[in-house]
Amino acid sequence: MAVESYFGRDLEAMSVARNYNHWIIDELKPYFGETIAEVGAGCGNFTPFLLEANVKRLIAFEPDDNMFGLLRERMKDNAKVETVHGFFGTHCQDYTGALDSAVYVNVMEHVPDDKAEMEHIFSTVKKGGHVLIFVPALQWLYSDFDKRIGHYRRYHKKGLAELVSSSGFSVEKIKYVDIGGILPWLIAFKWLKLPMSGGKVSLYDKLVVPPARFLESIVAPPIGKNLLVVGRKK
Repeated sequence: MAVESYFGRDLEAMSVARNYNHWIIDELKPYFGETIAEVGAGCGNFTPFLLEANVKRLIAFEPDDNMFGLLRERMKDNAKVETVHGFFGTHCQDYTGALDSAVYVNVMEHVPDDKAEMEHIFSTVKKGGHVLIFVPALQWLYSDFDKRIGHYRRYHKKGLAELVSSSGFSVEKIKYVDIGGILPWLIAFKWLKLPMSGGKVSLYDKLVVPPARFLESIVAPPIGKNLLVVGRKK
């Protein structure tokens, strides 16, 4: 993935989705530990949600020049946060066995070689530590919008589980998330080829996400617009 091809635009649009982001955080935070890496932090829109979980140290990696400048400026006064300009794989040797967890929220789909990325994660996470991944799901939803923002793929549960387990992690949790988002995504981005906007995201976040989260806490959906997986280093 060329640095200039990645602008974090999908992360930026999703920054207004407070209900959705808290949904992700609440699913992942039991596995954070004290020292976590946020890979593909963009300009730091998701970073405050991670910090709300009271981690002691957060290392935020971002390769894009423009995004990193914004990230560094935004986090410069937070003593908990270390910002790293570059790809995780380039710097992972500096953190061998140092991380309690590595967090990839809407990032792994941007990585051309996700198997190699998993090997980097395995080398940096402590024994008993976790890799925490949230990605777009269902390859048949792949759209021109996915392509424009640098998505190489969307994932299915079996393939994502195999990616994690083949890297040496045991899969502690894997689930589809946001079944209600499938049809809106299909119509807006696959069929009508509309752009994503903060207004659309905010409306969905306020009207759809709260009841969807409640219902999915009772009955796990068979499919969903996204996938979440927690892997533990054996």
